[in-house]
Amino acid sequence: MATADPARPGFALPLLLLAGFRTLIDDLHTELAREGHPELRPLHGFVLQAVGADGTTATELGQRLGISKQAAGKTVDRLVAVGYLERVDDPSDARRRLIRVTPRGADGLRRSAEIFDRLRAQWADTLGPERVTALEDDLRAMASANWFRLDVPGWFGG
Repeated sequence: MATADPARPGFALPLLLLAGFRTLIDDLHTELAREGHPELRPLHGFVLQAVGADGTTATELGQRLGISKQAAGKTVDRLVAVGYLERVDDPSDARRRLIRVTPRGADGLRRSAEIFDRLRAQWADTLGPERVTALEDDLRAMASANWFRLDVPGWFGG
């Protein structure tokens, strides 16, 4: 049986993928801070996405993120304190409180999307547009069908 190329050990691939992800996320947050969102952290993007346009409850949010209701509540508390989320009465059930994205949270999400487009363009300038497109196509081919998952915080934690 052939051995792995010592210059390219198998464990390096996930570390390089993580390093690329980390580079993009760090660059995103540097730009977000410059554009008026210094409070946002990598976890917060998953939370804002998981809350969604219609809002959600703390229990549902925890399930979507793959974390406990208590952990979700703590993160929500932080995002409410800095103005990205709000708690409101559920119009369909007075016993429940909904968590919703505020205009500031929506602005953070909008700016994130714009910044990601700029970062992708920077990668294309450095690597060439064909290589970035090929990289994306290759990653889609290797990733599971449900590659966009919001439960990454819970998966990493546990």
